[in-house]
Amino acid sequence: MKKVITYGTYDLLHVGHINLLRRAKELGDYLIVGLSTDEFNAEKHKEAYHSYEDRKVILESIKYVDEVIPENCWEQKIDDVVRNGADVFVMGDDWKGKFDFLKDYCEVIYLPRTVGISTTKIKNDLHG
Repeated sequence: MKKVITYGTYDLLHVGHINLLRRAKELGDYLIVGLSTDEFNAEKHKEAYHSYEDRKVILESIKYVDEVIPENCWEQKIDDVVRNGADVFVMGDDWKGKFDFLKDYCEVIYLPRTVGISTTKIKNDLHG
């Protein structure tokens, strides 16, 4: 079984998220999503609208997602890849090059983002 892992906050779920999750799942048989905890988001100076628990429930209901694990810090990715036996690490291409250090442990793929949609754009449009 080929395992894929990706990470994110997944707040204010939109078609861009679904596209990324679908394309990530197409790269393997089992998709693990590392979901940023509220504490980790605070460290990154990000504030999610939905709590970690609610975002986890939402992600778990998506047919492409097989498992959701907490993302507590930047440094945990190597351990997560090894512990979960991930064959592929996937992120949006706005992160291109930032996770190349994982190439020693698995394949690293940066997928194109969906043009014209992002959580930041939604928040800005709402507060417009």
